Amino acid sequence: MKILSLGKAIKHDLLEIDYIDDIDEIDSLKKYDYLIVKGGDGAIRRSVAKAYAKDMPSLIVDASGSFNVIAKYYKLPKVETILDDIAQKKTKTQKHRLKKLNDEIFLFSAGNMGDVQHIAVSENLRSGYLKDGVGKYLIAFIFLLPLHIFTTPWMLFVKDRFFIFDLLPFLKRVGNFYGELEKPIKRELSSEYNFVELDGDIVVIKTKDIHIEVIDYINIVSYR
Repeated sequence: MKILSLGKAIKHDLLEIDYIDDIDEIDSLKKYDYLIVKGGDGAIRRSVAKAYAKDMPSLIVDASGSFNVIAKYYKLPKVETILDDIAQKKTKTQKHRLKKLNDEIFLFSAGNMGDVQHIAVSENLRSGYLKDGVGKYLIAFIFLLPLHIFTTPWMLFVKDRFFIFDLLPFLKRVGNFYGELEKPIKRELSSEYNFVELDGDIVVIKTKDIHIEVIDYINIVSYR
């Protein structure tokens, strides 16, 4: 059994765990059974995007962000608990749908509606006492609430807006909001230069044409 930890050296009494700082240090992940990725949702997205191109093994999430949406959704325990289970051969995995927006891979969230403004304001607050935790997101939400109230009804139905939160299958779709990505989505935006939110990151898409689809499944290691 081979385990690779990305960005953090981890030791376990019963397991041998290799360590690298950056996924670019390795050409292939074929020899590994598990990949440990530490960070918030955005950092995990970026690591998964790189790892996927190198034959990604099962993913162990070492959540350390403010929201940790993936960790909360799958009710993931601490990474030490998962490693103990691996040593005892008691783990299970959850299949997670991997999505792609043009050339960008994401795990659960993508959009160019109020999510972009919310992340932008939150990141401007990321310092001092607000550097960690959810405080910056709550302040940003309160600050932007009047804007969201007036613009959300419009954004839900204009052709060049979209928001995907692909962890709400019971909700399916409301206008341009998708709780589950069932079919590929195409949008023609109004500009060749667009800010788009992906799993809490803001990325620049330099084209009017947006294509979003499910491309594969990855295995996320969960608790027993």
